Amino acid sequence: MEITELTVHELQDKLKKKEITLPEITKAYAKRIEEKEKDVQAFLTILAEDAEKQSTEIQQKVDKGEEIGSLAGIPIGIKDNICTKGIKTTCASKMLENFVSPYDATVMEKIKAEGMITLGKLNMDEFAMGASTEYSAFQKTRNPWNLNAVPGGSSGGSAAAVAADLVPWALGSDTGGSIRQPASFCGVVGLKPTYGLVSRYGLVAFASSLDQIGPITKDVEDCAMLLNVITGHDEKDTTSENREKVDYTKAIRNDVKGMRIGIPKEYFGEGIDKEVKEALEKAIQTYQELGATVEECSLDIANYALATYYIIACAEASSNLGRFDGIRYGYRTPNYNNLKELYRHSRSEGFGAEVKRRIILGTYVLSSGYYDAYYKKAQQVRTLVKKEFEEAFQKYDFLLTPTAPNVAFEIGTKSNNPLEMYLADICTVSVNIAGLPGISIPCGVNSKQMPIGMQLIGPKFSEETLLQAAYTFEQKIEFRKKYRPEFKK
Repeated sequence: MEITELTVHELQDKLKKKEITLPEITKAYAKRIEEKEKDVQAFLTILAEDAEKQSTEIQQKVDKGEEIGSLAGIPIGIKDNICTKGIKTTCASKMLENFVSPYDATVMEKIKAEGMITLGKLNMDEFAMGASTEYSAFQKTRNPWNLNAVPGGSSGGSAAAVAADLVPWALGSDTGGSIRQPASFCGVVGLKPTYGLVSRYGLVAFASSLDQIGPITKDVEDCAMLLNVITGHDEKDTTSENREKVDYTKAIRNDVKGMRIGIPKEYFGEGIDKEVKEALEKAIQTYQELGATVEECSLDIANYALATYYIIACAEASSNLGRFDGIRYGYRTPNYNNLKELYRHSRSEGFGAEVKRRIILGTYVLSSGYYDAYYKKAQQVRTLVKKEFEEAFQKYDFLLTPTAPNVAFEIGTKSNNPLEMYLADICTVSVNIAGLPGISIPCGVNSKQMPIGMQLIGPKFSEETLLQAAYTFEQKIEFRKKYRPEFKK
């Protein structure tokens, strides 16, 4: 097996046995990027040269017997809306095309403290608004399973890079499914943590009450390892929860006996692809065979989640993106005669069509006369969504649903139809509305050999349960041993 095909825990095992060195790992990834990046187009900034230097320095410390972190020298890819000191953070937007962050996001400080090496910044939908990574201002990332298909979004660059073995793991951000849906489309593992578990400081805001940074990895064990690194209270983020530190790798146990699983019927209704439904039904059967109790349930309010999400998310986006005005930093138009023209031209030239669409919608729902009718009502529905989930979790340990209603679609088929694109989030948005954790893991492929994702949703701070349930299923079906991306066109 090639170095780049190994999971991080497999790399660590080989490093301990002195079968490979850190520079060999970094060089293998640099070579892989050189070979495959032109097909996938996952990176906006590649830092392979710097990474190779860093890995040599860390290896010298290892050879001298110096104390280093257990993940020192392991490469990682970072979504380009997470601030990285001295490195461009563009949010895949013309608005921030030349912005070099003067500081690190808290998650980056934690990654650096472990001695991990950043291989590059990864492509995304502009300002994390989209479900296909077609709304990047710079390039369209492609799905390594089928280069004519989208990788999902907005963390499409992160998911595609992991699936294509361009990075061993990556960080993404999830506002309405932006980690889980691309993980589903690319056949990898994606976890959206409980809101407040991971600091948002240094994450360029889209919708502050929904955004959350999380891991995208090759398997569940790696997911637990990366979650260990990035969690923890942060005084710089007022929404960060002050909880006792948990070792999530202890949840990597092959056992679901006695677990109670709810299957919300609303997630299996109209609009869900037939082959996706069949794969999920097989997965449910697998859980039953493994000793879990499965029962159908109802989440009525789920039918209103998508509309609620887009009102809240667009309202918050409208507010958050007000700072990009051509005055302080970011893109400034050269064509203006007065202050109004400076604002108007900078924003109309700097933002892409999808971002403008959401700003306009958000400004509308917050405006006088419409605030009560839309935004206030959406927040009331949000309370009902939370309540309904709480009631469900009194009966079940977690809920099982499709991650997305379909597999990855072809590039260009939905980008001109915003409503159809928004429907790609139908299975994931309610998790963000309620601030819950959700994990997507591959559960099979369709007749065209495209991956199908399964989503597990738990109560707040139940990441350990979700990881254990996901790991048990993963060990049973052995997805990575059976299926590999084909880079077909």
